[in-house]
Amino acid sequence: MIRSLIREEKGQGMVEYALIIALIAIVVLGALEALGGQVSKVFQGIKKSLKDST
Repeated sequence: MIRSLIREEKGQGMVEYALIIALIAIVVLGALEALGGQVSKVFQGIKKSLKDST
């Protein structure tokens, strides 16, 4: 009986880590989606500056 409780706790810890990783991934994807347009504008500005300087 004690062995089964130990196994369940280890499984529970793994599930908690998986949920944390999934949450972090969702937040990162949301941030990339929200900031994607701004990042694109920055690179377009850099590209234009380089093109104008040559």
